[in-house]
Amino acid sequence: MGASGSKARGLWPFASAAGASSPEAAAAEQALVRPRGRAVPPFVFTRRGSMFYDEDGDLAHEFYEETIVTKNGQKRAKLRRVHKNLIPQGIVKLDPPRIHVDFPVILYEV
Repeated sequence: MGASGSKARGLWPFASAAGASSPEAAAAEQALVRPRGRAVPPFVFTRRGSMFYDEDGDLAHEFYEETIVTKNGQKRAKLRRVHKNLIPQGIVKLDPPRIHVDFPVILYEV
């Protein structure tokens, strides 16, 4: 999850003006969001899914298959994790939207 922020892609939409010395620049630096060319909303509406589909169309975080192991003449069942033929879930819509991790705001609840 560390690479999901906008800094990882070289985009910092909520940055403040560095070295602001005038009162107007100081007031703008304290503003919650300053539009820079295009307005960037503070919300995230989609995310990359963390689950996978298997060949049967089942959706899960991990898949296991049961294998039979014969040891000392005894049959024993073991679970083996499946890594092949899994399709990532893709983009998932968030309901409700979340606040962006790089949005500079302090959440406070009494």
